Amino acid sequence: MIKLCKLRIIVLEEMVMHDSFLQEWGLDVTKDATPDPATANCTEFLLGKGVVNLKTPLEKTIAAIFTLGALTPSVQLCPFLAAELRMLPSFRADSHPYRNWIKMYTSESHQELAVKTEELLEKLSVTLTGDGIDVLYNLYHQAMILEIDLFNSQPFAQPTVVPVIKGLSTAEDRLMFLSNFDLTCTVHDSSATLAEMTLGTAPKSDCSPSGSEHSPSESPLARMSLSELRNMWKDISKQYTQDYEECIESIIPPEKVEFNHSSLVQALEQVADFEKKANSRVIKSGVLRGLKLEDIIKAGKNLILQDGCIGFYQKLTQINVVVNVHMLSYCWCGDLIRSSLSSVGFDHSNVHANELIFNEERLSTGEMVLKVESPIEKLQIYNHILKNDADERNKLTVYVGDCMGDILCLIEADIGIVIGSSESLRRVGSRFGVTFAPLFAATVRKQKEVTDGGSLKWKGTRSGVLYTVSCWAEIHAFLLGW
Repeated sequence: MIKLCKLRIIVLEEMVMHDSFLQEWGLDVTKDATPDPATANCTEFLLGKGVVNLKTPLEKTIAAIFTLGALTPSVQLCPFLAAELRMLPSFRADSHPYRNWIKMYTSESHQELAVKTEELLEKLSVTLTGDGIDVLYNLYHQAMILEIDLFNSQPFAQPTVVPVIKGLSTAEDRLMFLSNFDLTCTVHDSSATLAEMTLGTAPKSDCSPSGSEHSPSESPLARMSLSELRNMWKDISKQYTQDYEECIESIIPPEKVEFNHSSLVQALEQVADFEKKANSRVIKSGVLRGLKLEDIIKAGKNLILQDGCIGFYQKLTQINVVVNVHMLSYCWCGDLIRSSLSSVGFDHSNVHANELIFNEERLSTGEMVLKVESPIEKLQIYNHILKNDADERNKLTVYVGDCMGDILCLIEADIGIVIGSSESLRRVGSRFGVTFAPLFAATVRKQKEVTDGGSLKWKGTRSGVLYTVSCWAEIHAFLLGW
């Protein structure tokens, strides 16, 4: 209760500051303004969550938790937005029209309020049951959506660069959206999934259940015990990591250089040689023999994808602009990708990956049709896709990736978006003169250009500038809006 009272005092101080902002701007909300629907929805939601006739300490605690759940998005979002605005290169503390609003929400007390509120919510929510947690989740989620709608509903007096899709003509333009799969769309690498599947099908010992020896006609995988198979995967993984680090070290310039596309491609040819040798070791080891196609398809449907990834692809199929979607991946098994994206109607022919070879019994032979092994091959496939699209429409190409294998496609695209925080990608890219810019800050700069008479078009092919995001929600908002 003491903590809640302290938080309440800060909120009351915030309301007083809001009154001072109105006085500064010469506004009287009782005469000059009518709340727009998004603002009304937000305030009505918060006011409608009051709980009356609380009798027991437990009821009061639960009421406090739900109240915090509904308020936390607002408490977090304003300081976050203020901090983002303050870090923009164009921010001027002496002339910005919202300088006092930004100053208030970037103050130590409000930054602390955001942290303390979330900490208190986490601590109190431990007491909730499953149903209570569901209620809290729904309150939090609904409150955050309403807060976003509130900011998103504000009128603009000039053309806006986001969402990007609004700048495309349904008759003249086409969106080409290309993406990596592993760790871009997924939480875990698909090679780890396939490894786990082989371990799950391996015998516990070198002998069959009856105690007899396996016949020579059986596949090497069937004769490999669980411990042997586990050790083999461990050795493959260890050698890959060690050789990859050595390869990266060998291609990095001793000092940062100016961006030069040709020099970067030349260096990445060494990475291509390394990746092909690594795949050759996997095939030669036979660790992927014996996997059932039906099990792979089932595993694909159960892959854990990044938050917001499926929602983005579903929304992508609903927009009015013509869209071509392709997936470019090092994955050893394209069927795994096709299965994981089946719920969004992904065109199977647009999955570009390596393919496991299956026999007539739909069991993997351990061999692969190797199509995508390196950054060089990814770029070749990327260029082939664009060349084959003979449509006369103007094309805006967007590529989303997370690793070294994506860097050439990211640079080639009009908008290259890096998701996640791959150390090797950023390290190599930076040394070769590639610039990594937060997408939010870049969008604000682009908006300023448009406001000053610049073009809405995002065309940055081979500019050496890539845009960074932390999640699919940023990509969704940037390209498609809400």
